[in-house]
Amino acid sequence: MSDKSTITMKDIARELGVSVSTVSRALNDSPRISPEQRERIKAYAQEHNFLPNVLAESLRRSRVAPQRIIGVIMPQIAHYYFSTILSGIEEQASKRGYRIMVAQSDERYEREVRICQSFTEHRVCGVIVSMAKDTAEYGHFQRLLEAGIPLVFYDRICTGLNTNRVVVDDYMGAYKAVTYLIETGCKRIAFYGSSMKMEISKNRYNGYRDALLKHGMKLDESLRFECDNREDAEVLTPEVLAREDRPDAAFAVNDDTAIGILFAAKRMGLHVPKDLSICGFTNGERAIVCDPMLTTVEQRGPMVGEEAVDILVDHVEGVIPIDKVEKRIVKTRLVVRGTTR
Repeated sequence: MSDKSTITMKDIARELGVSVSTVSRALNDSPRISPEQRERIKAYAQEHNFLPNVLAESLRRSRVAPQRIIGVIMPQIAHYYFSTILSGIEEQASKRGYRIMVAQSDERYEREVRICQSFTEHRVCGVIVSMAKDTAEYGHFQRLLEAGIPLVFYDRICTGLNTNRVVVDDYMGAYKAVTYLIETGCKRIAFYGSSMKMEISKNRYNGYRDALLKHGMKLDESLRFECDNREDAEVLTPEVLAREDRPDAAFAVNDDTAIGILFAAKRMGLHVPKDLSICGFTNGERAIVCDPMLTTVEQRGPMVGEEAVDILVDHVEGVIPIDKVEKRIVKTRLVVRGTTR
């Protein structure tokens, strides 16, 4: 029988008036569910041709599984931060006896949906994902969960679903960075960020805002820009720095944007950091090859990847109950270099 003719645990739960977690426990013979309830749920599942995630089930019940494959979705594999996360995922997955199947969404919602469908067809035991920038609907992720496939978000999380996630402390990283700029004498600090639809951009902006307010500085919305790449930063920055009330510092949502600001400022004949202090967010390889080297917030990508794998595998192997949501935060640290005073 094809997958299209099967039902999901959510369907069973709805028809029998119980929770999805109750269905899951009953199908796995949990003693937490009464014998009568277990038999009722199992009988309904059998009658309606319910087919669980065969791989995940075999992993829970046997030490020797036919395959252990984790699906990984990356917005951009070539992006430094995502590549470090992928390195952490691959290494930790290997340590725990799993392989990975990696796909790139290329920041496109439609492609992300197709990848999720492909992962379901390939019966991956779970999926680790960072959303594309334009993803605003979450049905494809919900379908993975309904099919019994554990899901762990990293970096760009899905706020529309209460799911497992691993993020860096974006708020505190931004707060500490802007506090440092203030403590080194900066009075007007510009914010270069991504779309506020994304949780990481909101958190970093909130850290920036709260640092200003904490130190008695006025929040000037004219210094807030939606700009999150080097090319756009090199176009925008000359306009920003040509203002009579130009900023004396810039905090950027990532290193590439910060480096774009740096190059634009230098082309205008400004001295960094005397005329303009600049701080990024990533601590990638480019941060140490520019002149001066970039002050930035380190995100510790490999640790994010390792944590994501541990959460996923623990769900697959039954260490973490299927209905328990894990939320972990990886701490950031400020790396001070030559673009700040």
